[in-house]
Amino acid sequence: MNCYTIGLDLGGTNSEFGIVDEKGNILERTKIKTQEYTSAEDFVEAAVGALREIIERAGGIERIKSMGIGAPNGNIITGCIEDAPNIAWAHGIRVPLVKMFSEALGIPVNLTNDANAAAIGEKTYGVAKNMNDFIVITLGTGVGSGIVCNGKLVYGADGNAGELGHIIIRRNGRLCGCGRKGCLETYCSATGVVRTAKELLATSTEPTALRQLPEEMLSSYEIAKSAENGDEMARRIYDETGRMLGEACAEMMVFSSPEAFIFFGGMAKAGELLFKHVRESFEENVMPCFKGKAKFLVSGLKDADAAILGAASL
Repeated sequence: MNCYTIGLDLGGTNSEFGIVDEKGNILERTKIKTQEYTSAEDFVEAAVGALREIIERAGGIERIKSMGIGAPNGNIITGCIEDAPNIAWAHGIRVPLVKMFSEALGIPVNLTNDANAAAIGEKTYGVAKNMNDFIVITLGTGVGSGIVCNGKLVYGADGNAGELGHIIIRRNGRLCGCGRKGCLETYCSATGVVRTAKELLATSTEPTALRQLPEEMLSSYEIAKSAENGDEMARRIYDETGRMLGEACAEMMVFSSPEAFIFFGGMAKAGELLFKHVRESFEENVMPCFKGKAKFLVSGLKDADAAILGAASL
């Protein structure tokens, strides 16, 4: 009898589940909204309810041998989400998610940072198959990172290493959900791009298609569409976002000298609109000994697959 694992990509907006076979095929999928719930208990109850449907389609719980979770601020050592700034029911507290899911499903569960899970998925199934040194950067509601050095993920002494979304890119800049000011996440995440747009709309009278959108409809996707249609303000937003991301990569380069930066998440779909400026800014700001060495790649796995597969492989 074939046995499967469950992979959970727990994002700031959506939580996506997959049942994965030993060859890395995602056999069944489902998802729920992460932020619809007011407590971790409510979230887990809803998640287990959604999971039971796809577990039955896959042959029942007896065929599920384990579950892996990739989550913001997920700590592989403690099994907890630790003060995740972009998740209301996990902000400011420690949530023992491994214990909660294990007790609810009756199977072993493991957990790591969502970007670490994406890095594992990319190493196992994606563009990093033949790489031992690379950094995966997730561009979603927040900015996450998974750092692989000498073929191994960097976890640090307490399991919290690799939070590159919270390096300070602008001293005394925007307030971040983590409590610090000027974090990369506040500028280069999907949320950060919207913040940039709102600031420009509030401080200028420049004509732009973005003014025609209701505030609740303003998103990184809509801004990218406007930029592709030639809207000058929208283009400047992506130009500046890309340049800031390139600066950050230049700083990351001196830490581990990765062969490649691999981008994953909704904003990575902006393509050259973003990455042209990332590459240019990187080369302008990186130490001379690193010039021309780094590759800038987009995940080889579609949508949430890298994170789901990486989580399942835990």
